[in-house]
Amino acid sequence: MYSSKNKKHPFDYQGVYPCPVCRLNQLKAMPLMDAMACDCCRHIFTADLERQLIKMPARQPPLIWLWNGRNWTGAHLEGVEWGWAYWLFAIGFVVLPTTLIGLSAYTFPPSPGSRLAWLPAAWTGLTFLSHLAIIGWLVIEFYQFPVWAYLRVRRQQLFSR
Repeated sequence: MYSSKNKKHPFDYQGVYPCPVCRLNQLKAMPLMDAMACDCCRHIFTADLERQLIKMPARQPPLIWLWNGRNWTGAHLEGVEWGWAYWLFAIGFVVLPTTLIGLSAYTFPPSPGSRLAWLPAAWTGLTFLSHLAIIGWLVIEFYQFPVWAYLRVRRQQLFSR
C-alpha cells in the first residue's frame, strides 16, 4: 500500500519538501534528530525513508503521507478506513434537517403579504449552512488542518505583494 517507485526524486533527510498539512511552507530536517518539521504550522513528522512516507505522530492514529517524487499524496490514517457509513451519516446530517425544515415551511407557508414571509426560506438555508459547517469543522479537526496558520500566511502573502 505504501510502496513508492519514484527513482527521480527520492525522499531523504537532505531535501526540502512542501508541507503536507498547511501546503504553504517547507518541510525540513530537524538538526540532530530523525524527524522533519514545518516552519509555518509547527507540525513534526517522522520519516520512513524505505517506504518513502512520513507520519504525524502528534495524533493517534497518526496521519500518513506518501511521497510520489513531486508532492505528498493522501492523508491516510494508519489502520483506519473511511467507510460508506461515515459518508452516509455526513450526508444525512446535512440533508435530513434541511429537508424537515423545508417541508414544514412548504406545508405551512406564511401569509403572502406578511412581513416575515422570507423567514422560512432563510431558516431552511441557515439550517443547511450550519449543518454543512459542522461537518466541515469535524473534518478539519479530524485531519488537524491548521486553519489559523493557513489564513495568517495567506494574509502575509497578500499584503507583501
